[in-house]
Amino acid sequence: MKQGKRAKESKSGRRIETRQGSVHQGLVHPHAGGIDVGATEIYVAAPPAGEEQAVRCYKTFTEDLHRLADWVQERGVDTVAMESTGVYWIPLFQILEARGIEVCLVNARHVKNVTGRKSDVPDCQWLQHLHSVGLLAASFRPEQEICALRTVLRHRAEVVQDASGHIQHMQKSLDQMNLQLHHVISELAGMTGLAILDAILAGERDRYKLAGLRDARIRASEETIVKSLVGDYRPEHLFTLRQALEAYRFCQKQLAACDDQIRRMLQEMDSFEGGDGGSPAPWANDAFDLKSELHRVLGVDLTQVPGLEVKTAQVLLSEVGVNLAKSFRSAEAFVSWLGLCPDNRVSGGKVLSARIRKVHNRVANALRGAARSLHHSDSPLGAYYRRMRAKLGAPKAIVATAHKLARIIYHMLTSRQAYDPSVFDEMERKRVQYIKAKLQAHARALGMRLVPAEAAC
Repeated sequence: MKQGKRAKESKSGRRIETRQGSVHQGLVHPHAGGIDVGATEIYVAAPPAGEEQAVRCYKTFTEDLHRLADWVQERGVDTVAMESTGVYWIPLFQILEARGIEVCLVNARHVKNVTGRKSDVPDCQWLQHLHSVGLLAASFRPEQEICALRTVLRHRAEVVQDASGHIQHMQKSLDQMNLQLHHVISELAGMTGLAILDAILAGERDRYKLAGLRDARIRASEETIVKSLVGDYRPEHLFTLRQALEAYRFCQKQLAACDDQIRRMLQEMDSFEGGDGGSPAPWANDAFDLKSELHRVLGVDLTQVPGLEVKTAQVLLSEVGVNLAKSFRSAEAFVSWLGLCPDNRVSGGKVLSARIRKVHNRVANALRGAARSLHHSDSPLGAYYRRMRAKLGAPKAIVATAHKLARIIYHMLTSRQAYDPSVFDEMERKRVQYIKAKLQAHARALGMRLVPAEAAC
């Protein structure tokens, strides 16, 4: 009923505000090309010139990629669009970028072709047509220096997953021998667990000697550990246990190498103030201070924000870089890219859907983890999370708090101002005033009057 009334009161022929660049007349990029990337073949479409064939196919060998770039330049193409298919696009992207050709990397879900026969030739032609009329938006890609750091950090995350998988393999071998060690100590890969595993694989079977290797900080008693080490030591299970332990320790060596590489890459980055980032930091020869290094590169200390840890700031730097104002026009655009705001679908003046987009974003996942850690925080952000949780439930409260954290980060990285918790005091004062006014209105509607506690006494 409300919707019909709103439609009746609306004026016919009113001016509709649109986003800049949403409607195009003619060709926006007359010298645009389209590229369909595959594992072994690449199809490229150039603007048609007469009756000459405007589509070519090239192999993915490096010399063929250079031939592709030569042909594209001969056709006068100055910008190309390609899908972000796996990692196959990276070599061609780097070659075209080095040639001075603007590359528009687009999301594959945004360039679906019309219904019909699917093949590589119409796909690249469709990309070329959409890009020429300005209907494609480039995906976000940070600077090369940030991309290099992102590659190493993502590889490190995969190594961590591999290491956790090998711990599960060790637990499986212990279960098959009915050794309950991993159920009585908190960390199988800790000092006590590894010491006992090494002794078992060295041939020690005396459970009392094995239990004597426990660290003094272990909560489980020595008697409990002795009982957990009674089992069936079969050769095949000892073999799989040894393999899993060796693989785990190899992953630890890889993680140490990744940490050294990340340390060097961070020290080579310029300070935000414009200093010489190539020279080692004062702490570089001593213990590496990741928090101070991130502060130097970003220009602000993000760990001052409740819930944000050093690892969260590291993920943020490796995924979006330093200059957020250059990459995202506003905090709303940044939050939308993270997928932490409703994706409103409106038709006929009605909101059909307001669900949050399913976005696989490492920064968004890190912010969700930070929001979840605020459950017991005494900060204003912790109070906000608990209030949203009581009102909306835990999942929506996590997203709402992550949304607020993203806005705070955008403001800090664009203004280079430190986190100021006093801003929340003013917001809390306004919220309390709103609640008081609402309660007074309800009291007047019921013929009552609110009396402050001091006046009542």
